Amino acid sequence: MKKLSRVLALLLSFILLAGMFSQVSAAGAPYQTYTYSINGEVLVSPHAYTPDQSITSYEMQLPGSLNAPKDIFVDEKGNGYIYISDKDADGNGRVIVCDPNFVYLYAISDFTNEHGVPDTLKTPSGLFVFENTLYVCDTDNARIVKFDTQTREFLGIIGAPNADIMGSDTVFRPVAVGVNASGTTYIVSDQTYSGVIALNPDGSFQAFLGAQKTAVSLAVRIRRMIFPTVTTESYISTPYQNLTMDDEGQIWATIVFGTTEEKSLTAAIQSLSTDATYAPIKRLNAKGDDIMVRNGFAMPAGEIMFSDIKEMTKEVGPSKLIDIAMGPNGMWSVVDAKRGKIYTYDTEGNLLFAFGDKGQQLGHLSSPVAITYCGSDIYVLDNVLNSIVVYKRTDYGDVIDQALMHNADRKYSEAFADWQDILRRNQNFDAAYVGIGKNLYRQGQYEEAMEYYEIASETTNYSIAFQAWRKQSTEKSIFWIILVVVVAVVLLSKAFGYVGRKNKEGIVKVGKRTLWEEFLYGFYVIMHPFDGFWDLKHEKRGSVRGGLCILALTVLAVVYNNIGSAYLFGGGAGRVNVAGPMISVLVLVGLWCLANWCLTTLFDGEGSLKDIFIATTYALVPIPLIMIPATIATHFCSLAEAEFITLALGLAYVWTGMLILFGSMTTHGYSMGRNIAISFFTIIGMVFIMFMAVLFWNLITRMVSFVTDIITEISYRAD
Repeated sequence: MKKLSRVLALLLSFILLAGMFSQVSAAGAPYQTYTYSINGEVLVSPHAYTPDQSITSYEMQLPGSLNAPKDIFVDEKGNGYIYISDKDADGNGRVIVCDPNFVYLYAISDFTNEHGVPDTLKTPSGLFVFENTLYVCDTDNARIVKFDTQTREFLGIIGAPNADIMGSDTVFRPVAVGVNASGTTYIVSDQTYSGVIALNPDGSFQAFLGAQKTAVSLAVRIRRMIFPTVTTESYISTPYQNLTMDDEGQIWATIVFGTTEEKSLTAAIQSLSTDATYAPIKRLNAKGDDIMVRNGFAMPAGEIMFSDIKEMTKEVGPSKLIDIAMGPNGMWSVVDAKRGKIYTYDTEGNLLFAFGDKGQQLGHLSSPVAITYCGSDIYVLDNVLNSIVVYKRTDYGDVIDQALMHNADRKYSEAFADWQDILRRNQNFDAAYVGIGKNLYRQGQYEEAMEYYEIASETTNYSIAFQAWRKQSTEKSIFWIILVVVVAVVLLSKAFGYVGRKNKEGIVKVGKRTLWEEFLYGFYVIMHPFDGFWDLKHEKRGSVRGGLCILALTVLAVVYNNIGSAYLFGGGAGRVNVAGPMISVLVLVGLWCLANWCLTTLFDGEGSLKDIFIATTYALVPIPLIMIPATIATHFCSLAEAEFITLALGLAYVWTGMLILFGSMTTHGYSMGRNIAISFFTIIGMVFIMFMAVLFWNLITRMVSFVTDIITEISYRAD
């Protein structure tokens, strides 16, 4: 009896433990939630949504079963009913109506139309409810049917618009519909390529909105230029996929592009561009202008890193964003039919979190076709599993929502605390650093805001905060700034005057020159190139040691620019790369001198290798002369002044290039035309020498590897 009691107690303990583990498992999610960094790296985050249940025909107490449903809509502003477009077992179209708990109430299928004739829905798809009116896209019947949500009565039909602009060949197949507060109806038609159709409240045609740009391949463009009279493929705009309306009455629409446009979209996504030309999600105002804010690290387009995701889901290419839904406090979500994932963004276009996966496990999606919000819950309709997956928001998701709400209400101190709470839960969430930075900026703490922006690599907002900090600092120290500028100008004037006097003295000097005099002569060369390079060769005003000093200073200037530039200009403590810039300068100078000497020796050049080296190194003076002050200036410039820094550095390189060209011409006694030709072939020679060096290095590496393998094999056999 005691043994039996022990066995039963052990069995009971096992059952309790199993129950505990099952609860823990249910509280989690069968997928990974993540965001992206500014560099496109996947950053794992806590779950913002977890699957709660899968609603099937059984849970809805539905007579019959769901049969490839098309759309779902929750009437949150009305009675809270849930509407699902579907077909019954006989293939007849219907709209299933459930209460807020997904309990079946009734179905809308048969009705008597405006002519008093019995009618029925055929293939209902897109749904929308506005002011107690249910709009049903009866796609194959080429119409939108309206019903009263209170009485279920038929209210009317919106047919194909009658307008000359529609064209006789335009096919009207409505798949999505939305209505704004003024009564304007917006329709996405499956076979309409001119954009979203806008209808007046009386059903008359108003306009096409937001027609997509068509991408034509380069091969087709060339073929059309050569054979303009030959008929080629027709390239038409991509139709919209779906739409929804926000509280301001603006249209949020998704597009699934064709092959040619998809290539352009792929290039934009992988380069982390925010160019909206081929954006798969657009926010259209009443004029059809795209007014979506895309201030995130990349444009809202679903998946970004295709290579990483390919290993897990075996899917390639951009996301197929099949539907879009508006959530609370500016959140909005899109569902990817290709990967079974849901991507949620804020009003600025920042990715808040992505989650989901393909499959049949609870929380996975097989073939999602529609997404909608019900409060904070997300409902996703799957037309292969014939179910509705309900996702519940977690505490982590609640904090994100609260932070967005406080930001929208301008309660910045509360939002600051929310973002800090988010960072305690997820230190990889770059949007939280940006959120804290924005709140600090609004409170006038610009320097602290810059620190948080830098952590998230958010250069745009960093630049804005820097401008505010610079203005604040300038107002406090305006006297000292003026004093420093005046002193600097005076010192520079004195320095250039001294250099001028030393170079004039060098004209009449007889005998050996000092290294300092040879170094300073570089300033004369860059201002008087023809006289300067002539004197370098014939009057020996320069030397190899002077050239080496200038080369060393140039290397230091390039290294300093690489690691000493301000954060906004690519510098900072994290970018310590000395060897790369140093080797680049030395290799380029060495290759130029060697290739130029090889060619000019064959084509009657008058300069020796020594002369070429001296002329080339003295031509480098503009680089340190301009690059060092420009690098210092980056610490006082924002992105708005970046063009001036770029212009200065470009001037240094162009100036140096021209000096190298003039120096080569003077050194070898060439005419301008012949010198340009020799310089061109010198560059080709540099590439050839580099190729041979790499080839030789690979050969040496293989030989060393071969000998090492032989020695290793002999040692093994000897043992």
